[in-house]
Amino acid sequence: MEGNQNRTGVMKPDRRRFLQGAAALGIGLGAAASPFGGAAFAQTPRRGGLLRAGMNGGSSTDSLDPATTASAVMFQFSHLWGEQIVQLSPEGELQPALAEEWNSSEDAKTWRFRIRKGVEFHNGKKLTPEDVAATIRRHSDEKSQSGALGLLENIVSVAVDGDNVVVKLAEPNVELPYLLEDYHLMVQPNGGIDDPTAGIGTGPYRISFFEPGVRVGGERFKNYWRDDRGFADQVEIIVINDNTARTAALRSGQVDIINHIEPKTVSLLERVNGVTIKSTTGRGHQVFPMHCNTPPFDNNDLRLALKYAVDRQQMLDMVLMGFGSLGNDFPINAAYPLFTEIEQRPYDPDRARYHYKKSGNDQPVVFHTSESVFSGAISAAELFQQTAQAAGIPFQIKREPADGYWTSVWNEMPFCASYWGGRSTQDQMYTTAYMSGANWNDTRFSNPKFDRMLLEARAQPDPELRKELYFEMGSIVRDEGGALIPLFNDFIDAIGPRVAGWAPDPAQSMMGGYALAKCWVAE
Repeated sequence: MEGNQNRTGVMKPDRRRFLQGAAALGIGLGAAASPFGGAAFAQTPRRGGLLRAGMNGGSSTDSLDPATTASAVMFQFSHLWGEQIVQLSPEGELQPALAEEWNSSEDAKTWRFRIRKGVEFHNGKKLTPEDVAATIRRHSDEKSQSGALGLLENIVSVAVDGDNVVVKLAEPNVELPYLLEDYHLMVQPNGGIDDPTAGIGTGPYRISFFEPGVRVGGERFKNYWRDDRGFADQVEIIVINDNTARTAALRSGQVDIINHIEPKTVSLLERVNGVTIKSTTGRGHQVFPMHCNTPPFDNNDLRLALKYAVDRQQMLDMVLMGFGSLGNDFPINAAYPLFTEIEQRPYDPDRARYHYKKSGNDQPVVFHTSESVFSGAISAAELFQQTAQAAGIPFQIKREPADGYWTSVWNEMPFCASYWGGRSTQDQMYTTAYMSGANWNDTRFSNPKFDRMLLEARAQPDPELRKELYFEMGSIVRDEGGALIPLFNDFIDAIGPRVAGWAPDPAQSMMGGYALAKCWVAE
């Protein structure tokens, strides 16, 4: 390996290899790029009208503070009123947003982001570099409860230099711009420090009403700075957590778009005049996190017993109806550019029985779930219960109410059903949910070797060498971690006849969070 080791033992890249790695990642180094990514519309967008979405994943506990965004509804809504420093194209390329250009020092420890001029907040205030800097500072504060905190803990300082925001890191990170695309990092006036729940951003829609758990909506912001989104005059999201009611709302024309289509209903919906199914393969995965620091899940033999007790193929066939692929207990699949396949863990009741006996556990395993977690969550839990009991593992299902699940069950209960939409890079996914101490480390996984390799991968500009590190990191998570990941799911949404401009995005469902922002009302 080229480079000199610094005092932490992390490899320090030289200029040539850093440039190679940056080019492989699509990171701009001192050259401005088009804010619209050079993409042309296949159809001519039409302005006006009202677009409504009926969505699973809303709760009365939802908040406008982007730091706490966890539900599908708030994820979609935040992309209507807010914007990040950079954004990701559907092809996975970084695109300028509130920063129009960025570059790095030779060692990838100092980054400069030139902030766009002429952008206006919904309250009439002009965007300044200090607003951007304050946003990063708020979310990277060690006292922050932000879902992005783990991504930003490497930051030493954030300063303003003219039109630039200068970010200094403790350790090199060739992928820092990708981290700043995280959906929690919606830029707010003074970073949201004064009022994080004000819902004031620079996005295409100004908030017109916010009724958490019921409905949220906005009206087009007349002074919005770009012209490739914000076509409808008004947008609204109606919270419909019940799958049958959500489907009925689309069929009746009450809403124009719905998310989280149950795979078993796809063939029926396809027959409805004017309804179109939109299925996209991506990074989303269903996961059953076990707290590695909480009995009985602090015993790796028990965790392995449960991992071998899942019949993944049965779940793929019966829950997803083939709309997905097998999971392998680490959160990365072929949708990530540096993915390396690891031997698939099979359903093996004999090995499950062996590890369960070795664990010494004699109490029933309690699994918390709700139908609102993902389509078919209850069915998946029931299949899991059957195959676990067939392996001699006593298994109890505790059904939880949909309202408040993401605040009182997920990341609180030691074994539950959950869902991740994935992230733009492996570093972002691992840093958010698997690095020791990360706020959203929902398995309480802590492995010093894994943490060291994560830092080394961030500093490694050579994609092939970083790929090797990610392979070993994935193997550690698979064999020692608390994430039981049975399936990677396709994103299955549906639209009615009034919707035009839909484009697939593998990042998340609903066009990566931009469906209401980028679609328009058809003539």
